[in-house]
Amino acid sequence: MSFISICFTILFICSVVLFYLLPKSQRLILLVSSFIFIGYYHIAFLAIALGIAMITYFAGKMIASADNDKKAGWLLFSSILLLVFIWLALRHPWIVPKSIYLFPLGISFYSFQALSYLIDIYWGDEKPERNVWDFLIYMLFFMKFLSGPIERSGDFLPQIKERKAFDYDIVSFGLKLMMIGLFKKVVIADNMAPYIDNMYTGMHTASGAQLLMTCLLYPIQLYTDFSGYTDIAIGGAAMFGLKLAPNFDRPFISKSTSELWRRWHMSLSFWVRDYIYVPLTSVTRSMGLTGISFSLLITITVLGLWHGAGWNFVVYGLIQGFIITYEMLTTGMHKRMAKVMGEGLYNFIFIIRTYLLYAVSLVFFRAESLSDATYLISHISLQVNSKWNEINIGMPDRNTLVCSITFVLLMVFEHYNQKNNLIKAISNKPTAVRWTVYYILLLILFIYGAFNTDTFVYLQF
Repeated sequence: MSFISICFTILFICSVVLFYLLPKSQRLILLVSSFIFIGYYHIAFLAIALGIAMITYFAGKMIASADNDKKAGWLLFSSILLLVFIWLALRHPWIVPKSIYLFPLGISFYSFQALSYLIDIYWGDEKPERNVWDFLIYMLFFMKFLSGPIERSGDFLPQIKERKAFDYDIVSFGLKLMMIGLFKKVVIADNMAPYIDNMYTGMHTASGAQLLMTCLLYPIQLYTDFSGYTDIAIGGAAMFGLKLAPNFDRPFISKSTSELWRRWHMSLSFWVRDYIYVPLTSVTRSMGLTGISFSLLITITVLGLWHGAGWNFVVYGLIQGFIITYEMLTTGMHKRMAKVMGEGLYNFIFIIRTYLLYAVSLVFFRAESLSDATYLISHISLQVNSKWNEINIGMPDRNTLVCSITFVLLMVFEHYNQKNNLIKAISNKPTAVRWTVYYILLLILFIYGAFNTDTFVYLQF
C-alpha cells in the first residue's frame, strides 16, 4: 500500500475523517489504520513489526527497573544484540536462509527507532512508556513506518497523548505539503527514473557523455523521490495534528559534504551522530584528532552499510567518510580560501564541488555491484557515440523540459519557503490568486506526472 495508490488514498481519507469525527477514539483509529497499512503488504510484516515493538517495550521497562547500572548495561547490550540480529537476519538472507521472503518493508527505520528508545532510557534521557497502545502507535504509525523520518520517543509520544481538535489551517497545510511531495515524486523523480535505470542496466553500450549525465542527474532523482516521500509523510501526519521531524533542508546548497549530511536524510544523520559517533569519540578522545577522525570514518562507513551489505555500499560509506575527514582536517585552509577568494565565489565553487563529489559517490549507492560502479565511473567522458543530443540519456524533449523547469522552480520554492513559509503565504492570498496557483499545479501534476509506479527508492531499506 504505497502512498501513491488508490488503497492508501481510501485508507487515509477514512482515517482522517474518523479521527476527527470520533475524538475519543483517536489513538485507536491511528493504531487500527497502522495495522491495516502494514498488514496489507503481508500479514508476516505486521507480525514481525509487532514482535520487534513488544521486545522493545518490555526491554525498556526492564532496563529502567534494573537494580544497578551494570545490570541495566547488560540488558541494554543483549536487547541491542537481539534487535540487530533480527534486523540483519531479515535484511540480509545470507544470515538466515530464505529470510528474504520475510523481509519487511521499513524494518531499518523502526529498528533504529527501537534502538534509540532503549539507549535513551539507559542514558536516563527518557522514561519507559507505560501505555503499550501508545508505544505501538509510536513504533508503527503508518505515515512514518516505511521510510521514516526516524522519530525519537520524547518528541513523538507526548503528541499522541493529547486529543486533537480539528484545525483547518493545520489540516490544510498538511494537505498542501502532501501535494508538494506528490509533485516532486511523479513530475520530476518518476519522469527521470526509467531513463536513469536504463543507463545503469545498459551502461556497457552507453557513451561516456551519457554516463556523465547519468551520474549528474541521479542525485536529483534520488532527492525528489525521497524528499517527496518525506513531504507526504510529514504532511499526512500534520493532518492528524502530529509533527514529524524534518528530513531535508535544501541539501544542494551545501558547501561541504559534512554540511550536506546535516541537510540530507537528517533524522538518520542525527541518529548516527548521537548513537554511534558521539559514543565512539568518548572512547577515542585520548587519541586526539586521530581518534576523532577514526570515529568519523567508522560512523560514516556504518551509514553506508546501513543501505546494504554489498561492497559497493562499503565503498560509498568510505568515500563519504574520507571526504568528511579531509574537510575536518583542512578547516583552517578553507577559512583562508574563503577570505582570499571572497565568500560569494568560494560558496559557488564549493557548492558545485560538493554536488559533484556526492554524485560520484552515489554511483556506488545506485549500482548493482562494485564492478558496475567502477565501470561507470571509469568510462565517464565527453565522448558521444554519434551526436551530442544523446546526453539527454534517452529522455524525450518534453520530459527533459518538464524536469528541468520544475526542478529549478522547486529549488526557488525551497529557498524562499525557508525564509517566508510560502505555503502559508499563498494561503493568505486572495481567493482568485490562491486557487489559480492550485489549479496550475494540479494541471501540471496530471498532465506531466508519471503515474506508472507506486514505489519509492528508500522502500528497499
